[in-house]
Amino acid sequence: MQDDGEINSSDNLLHAALLTYQSDDALLSTSRLPHRGLFKRSEMQSASLDHAMWFHRPFRFDEWLLYVMESPTTNGGRGLVRGQIYNQAGDLVASTMQEGVIRQR
Repeated sequence: MQDDGEINSSDNLLHAALLTYQSDDALLSTSRLPHRGLFKRSEMQSASLDHAMWFHRPFRFDEWLLYVMESPTTNGGRGLVRGQIYNQAGDLVASTMQEGVIRQR
């Protein structure tokens, strides 16, 4: 961070990298929510097939962020999840999308 409080480009890259890494952690589990109780988690196989992310404005990873995730469809052993990440002011800072395999072993 620069002395004047502005985020410089190397800070932007660091915060984007940290958010990208963390954003992958919960996405695919959202696609399993409609199937809760149908089978044990230990009997489940899941794997990410792709993960995309778009950054809309600068943000700080070490400040409050809200991650809203939804799974518009799960079918045929695959789940699709999209997410929006907001800062404390309510500004959309990033969007995510992931498709993954979710099935019983």
